Amino acid sequence: MNRTIIFYRTVDGKCPVQDFLDALPGKVAQKVAWVLRLLKDLEMVPATYFKKLIGTEDIWECRIQYGSNIYRIFCFLDSHSVVILTHGFEKKSMKTPRQEIERAETYRRDYLNRKGKKR
Repeated sequence: MNRTIIFYRTVDGKCPVQDFLDALPGKVAQKVAWVLRLLKDLEMVPATYFKKLIGTEDIWECRIQYGSNIYRIFCFLDSHSVVILTHGFEKKSMKTPRQEIERAETYRRDYLNRKGKKR
């Protein structure tokens, strides 16, 4: 398997996932890079690291744990082999914040709308 990973950009060129990654401490960034490599290279990524969010518009999360900290990067599939990363955050509670899910869904709709207009 060789998935392509693309960073979502807003219409004005901002890249929320890049901003998130740039703010991470070195060791956490290394673990994130390792998890993203799994996503890129493995046919079946273990649910420990990659899982569809139930009740969403096709939003998935990359799950990264480093020490006692938990990080999430939301994404969606553009095709079987293309993953679009929208944004990331540090998870502070058991429940994923609804506004983070809504943000990912908004980014997904924006991406698909703009992609559709290019055709």
